[in-house]
Amino acid sequence: MLNRFFQLGQRRTNARTECIAGLTTFLTMAYIIFVNPAILSQAGMNKEALIAVTCLVTAVSTIATGLFANAPIAMAPGMGLNAFFAFTLVITRQVSWQTALGVVFLSGLFFLILTLVGLRKKLVEAIPQSLISAIAVGIGLFITFIGLQNLGLIKSDPVTFVSGAALNRTILIGLAGLLVMIFLEMKRVPGALLMGILFSTVLAILFGQIQPPQRVISTQFHLSELFLKMDVIGSLKWSLFSSIFTLMFIDMFDSIGTLLAVVPQAGLVEKDDKIKSIDRLLILDAGATMFGAVCGTSTTTAYIESAAGVEQGGRTGLTAVVTGILFLLAMLFVPLVGIVPQYATAPALIMVGLFMMKEIRRIDFSDIRHGLPAFVIIVMIALSYSISTGLAFGFIAFTLMEVMAGRIREIKPTMWLIAVLSIFYFCV
Repeated sequence: MLNRFFQLGQRRTNARTECIAGLTTFLTMAYIIFVNPAILSQAGMNKEALIAVTCLVTAVSTIATGLFANAPIAMAPGMGLNAFFAFTLVITRQVSWQTALGVVFLSGLFFLILTLVGLRKKLVEAIPQSLISAIAVGIGLFITFIGLQNLGLIKSDPVTFVSGAALNRTILIGLAGLLVMIFLEMKRVPGALLMGILFSTVLAILFGQIQPPQRVISTQFHLSELFLKMDVIGSLKWSLFSSIFTLMFIDMFDSIGTLLAVVPQAGLVEKDDKIKSIDRLLILDAGATMFGAVCGTSTTTAYIESAAGVEQGGRTGLTAVVTGILFLLAMLFVPLVGIVPQYATAPALIMVGLFMMKEIRRIDFSDIRHGLPAFVIIVMIALSYSISTGLAFGFIAFTLMEVMAGRIREIKPTMWLIAVLSIFYFCV
């Protein structure tokens, strides 16, 4: 039944591979279980409830993606988007967290409307192949940087912004896992990233770096603290429309960037390089944001960590379903899930960044019309620490290059709209 429903045979995969891929995706993004509540709780929200809501929203959204789009894409509350929610809307602008949830819901609703009228699909299809490849490379550098940070090998510096850190026990444990991943990849062993994560975790236990949990199972979810607490009416203020647009715009570019980077890696493209089931994926992305707001969390979006599962062979929605089920289980075993340290999953992000760099061969840097915008995207995604910022810079650069080359008539109307929205994004 699994083979028929998920088309495992047609996509040259099997249930075992999909399960390994799903578990790998889960482990590389399980940090969201702890990071998202830590950020949103600063807005005055119940932290224990946020842990459960984060698991629930991630599980339901990811399983829905697997069942209805048959794609190995995981969805969860987005990093950066949760910071905008807590620090910009609630703390800086003094908006209640209930009203901020209303803003999130409306941004998801407008996002859904854009999808249903076909505008989002046109936005994706208007992006040239060189920019699509640049998005993959830029995100690869971005998540590699995150991986190096999580590993502790890179630290902040007041003069140079970042610098290398001195080696310590946890860094060495993470590097040991990285070496295991590299070795197993060289031998083409399935589940190399997962085995590297497990190897580092075992080492951390042996060297006493991981404290055993005080309890294994937690059944106190406190969902009622956040469920249906959003204030949509209160968010219908002219002063908040810029925030609604900002959340929608960031989510749009983050999700589009992730889908363009990850889905082709899974081989889910048509003969004309268009993504299969793009409409369903976009609708599910918008719906996930609305569902998340109803449950009580910030904007939900497609996660770039899905690439970890894809690199482990994930090709169908079964990967997403497995990931979602694990997040459901994590609602019960949050203390146990926390045993896997951040520096153990960090090498997986570094490896995924390496894998995604192969897209650079599809960019023709000898043609400055395509090479410059691609270069801008790659550099700005990594250095601005923002996928959406890098995309906006790149789209503006591409449009300017086409105008300077006298190719105004060849610029698609949708690309003009993207450029204008990108400029507006910076103004907002």
